[in-house]
Amino acid sequence: MVLVLLIGDLHIPYRTHGLPTKFKKLLIPGKIQQILCTGNVCDRETLEYLRGIAGEVHVVKGEYDENPAFPLSLIAQHGPVRLGVLHGHQSVPLGDQDALSALARQMDVDVLVSGGTHQFSAKEHEGRFFVDPGSGTGAWAGHSENDAVPSFALMDIQGSVIVTFVYQLIDSEVRVDKIEYRKAAPAPTPTGGMSGMTSPKPTPPRGAESVWSAA
Repeated sequence: MVLVLLIGDLHIPYRTHGLPTKFKKLLIPGKIQQILCTGNVCDRETLEYLRGIAGEVHVVKGEYDENPAFPLSLIAQHGPVRLGVLHGHQSVPLGDQDALSALARQMDVDVLVSGGTHQFSAKEHEGRFFVDPGSGTGAWAGHSENDAVPSFALMDIQGSVIVTFVYQLIDSEVRVDKIEYRKAAPAPTPTGGMSGMTSPKPTPPRGAESVWSAA
């Protein structure tokens, strides 16, 4: 099992002062193996905070990031699953499903993580899984008059099965929802009339209650 935190569009300190306190209480150091950030971290202190949560942190460049080390996109491989990450401004219009699908095909990924909209979304489309973790701070998006709902996502990856837990701060309470994606097994290769072997079913992921269990 691998736990991957998806977070982005933080805009600290330019549009907000920091992550919600209730989110910080959930993000326990040592529980998460990898962080994939969709960009707009903005300041060094926030980047160091993320590095304190997980030993492996990858950030793509948002339009407000000045760190030259951040790439425009990246790919993370977890067993049979390829995850692509980009900020989202490459999608025109922003968040457009057809544009995101084209980017996922270009990157040859099973899961595409993108940001920019400041709104959480997750959907399966044409066999691929698309996730926007939203804004971890609920920062103003620029194209909306109101602040966004603070949110992040946690992926529990077990083989070809991904269970995504989305955390949203609504009316000062953290709401958690669960979404499951299963990568389709490749079609068996014909072997001279013999029927192909089918892949065993993956072990069902553990429930949400196990994600933040105390040490």
